[in-house]
Amino acid sequence: MAIEGLFNFRDTGGMPLTSGGVIRSGVLYRSAALNALTDDGLAQLADTAVGVIADFRTPVEQQMAPDRVPVSRPFRVESLTLLEGALPQPAIGPDATAVPESFATVLAQLPTLGELYLSMLAHGAGTFAGVARLVGASTDDEPTAVLVHCTAGKDRTGVAVALMLDAAGAERDAIVADYAASQTNLAGPWAEGMLGTLTSMGVPVTDSLRTLVTKTPPAAIEQALTWVDGRGGSAAYLQSGGLTDDELDALRTRLRA
Repeated sequence: MAIEGLFNFRDTGGMPLTSGGVIRSGVLYRSAALNALTDDGLAQLADTAVGVIADFRTPVEQQMAPDRVPVSRPFRVESLTLLEGALPQPAIGPDATAVPESFATVLAQLPTLGELYLSMLAHGAGTFAGVARLVGASTDDEPTAVLVHCTAGKDRTGVAVALMLDAAGAERDAIVADYAASQTNLAGPWAEGMLGTLTSMGVPVTDSLRTLVTKTPPAAIEQALTWVDGRGGSAAYLQSGGLTDDELDALRTRLRA
């Protein structure tokens, strides 16, 4: 399914489970930010099962690129800010735009993707449990499927989706392949636009920065999942963030077809 103006959008349904069966379609979606949705895209999104939008972006990111959300029917928007995994926040000028010198300074200090994900996991268990709770609470009675997004829909979103799919019992290779698909989905206008913005700010686009901003190497999510495995697995990790036994059962029930 394609939605006009919405990059990196997909339903996670259809992924094979280790125990047989597949991840249920129409329950958990993922994407980049919704700021570029066209009017036709808004109508297309309103025709999906999505009823809850979980936004991992920081207030600065939200201010710089506000989401567009359909108004033809109710949508519940949940702000689940996750600082780890976001670009460090630049100074904002009086016109609500980033100060280029500040942005250039913070971008030069960015970690590798693997380091980013481990920091995310070390600090974000409560946030990841929060989005898992939303997915588990969705029903087939009305449009309450959850769309999870950040800016690119590859890092914070990628880790969150991997955790939930892993906790539900999806095959590990399929989880990694879904994560890696973001690189292809973001290639072209989105990636070129992001890198062009950095260049206009005087930031040298090195190979490491290009990877951080536009790519999804399988080794990065594998490193994150290995870290989680060493702490009891994704289900135990989500429970360390406050997900109850009943909520974990609800998540698994909703995601398993």
